[in-house]
Amino acid sequence: QVQLVESGGGSVQAGGSLRLSCAVSGYMNSRYYMGWFRQAPGKERERVASLYTDGSRTWYADAVKGRFTISQVTAKNTLHLQMNSLKAEDTAMYYCAAGSSALGPLAAWSFAYWGQGTQVTVSS
Repeated sequence: QVQLVESGGGSVQAGGSLRLSCAVSGYMNSRYYMGWFRQAPGKERERVASLYTDGSRTWYADAVKGRFTISQVTAKNTLHLQMNSLKAEDTAMYYCAAGSSALGPLAAWSFAYWGQGTQVTVSS
């Protein structure tokens, strides 16, 4: 059983930075991938960034390319999302997720494990 716990959310002014962390417990082999999703009020949950636990196939949503960086510290079982140049439209609840579908990290349905979420609020 994989358990995920996010931290690092908060309130920041536009142009600022935040670093989200996700503490991972439980075993994941190299077939697993992990990602960050976000969901704003009244909107669907969307994938922000993802990678495979072997460090390959990093992916970013167009809206965050060049501003966000996903990374993992394998020895510490931690996933990070560094968010720079934050915009008001980045305001959302951010979730850490993990999965191992043969189809890959296509969408929320392909992630079996989820954290409880951490709120990010960006004021303009």
